[in-house]
Amino acid sequence: MKRTAFSGPALVRLLAHFADLDVQEPAQSLSDRLSQWLGWTDAIALSTALATDPPAAFGARSAAPGVEEECARVRSSLAGAFAREEAAARRRHRAAVQPSPDEAPPDYADFRQRYVSLQQAMESDIGALRARLRAMLAAKSQDMARLAVVDAVMEQALSARERTLLANVPALLGKHFERLKRVHASQEASTPNAWLDVFRKDLQSVLLAELDIRFQPIEGLLAALRTR
Repeated sequence: MKRTAFSGPALVRLLAHFADLDVQEPAQSLSDRLSQWLGWTDAIALSTALATDPPAAFGARSAAPGVEEECARVRSSLAGAFAREEAAARRRHRAAVQPSPDEAPPDYADFRQRYVSLQQAMESDIGALRARLRAMLAAKSQDMARLAVVDAVMEQALSARERTLLANVPALLGKHFERLKRVHASQEASTPNAWLDVFRKDLQSVLLAELDIRFQPIEGLLAALRTR
């Protein structure tokens, strides 16, 4: 087993571990990589956002009551969806503990469909929450309004790349699924389909790690709203 000499996001470390890859720290700094990801139109939009005074819409001097609770509720709801999917999967596979000879082997298609569905839910719910937090920042002060504009520009500039990169996760999980399945088939397992329980736990870990990454802009906006 190769060791991953990498201190990056848990999502990357998990996927590297499942694929038995030796992932090293990137040679380029974050700023260098961002400069490659942003096109010239994105750079102009970002420069304009930093140099231009945003429209005055002040009035809220602190985060609206309950905003922290709402962010926690959204995150908990998404994390709960993962748990509910896992429980549903266990119910569907409960009858497979003692499979019949003519039973079809487990297929990854169902797991992939559920994962993609949860990714779409994360993108939709977190995107709506992010927009609301930006509106609250814009009402706090001119500097905070500028930060809100910058965040909107960065979201628009990087969302397509983020979507493309995260779209690879279901495929990588599919390879992990097939690898566990092959190992199980080559061994005399005492508990049939125990490898599916392992995979479901791994799937849950990856989903929560992806949620952590997607929620980072929310945490940043909340930190800005907490300032006085």
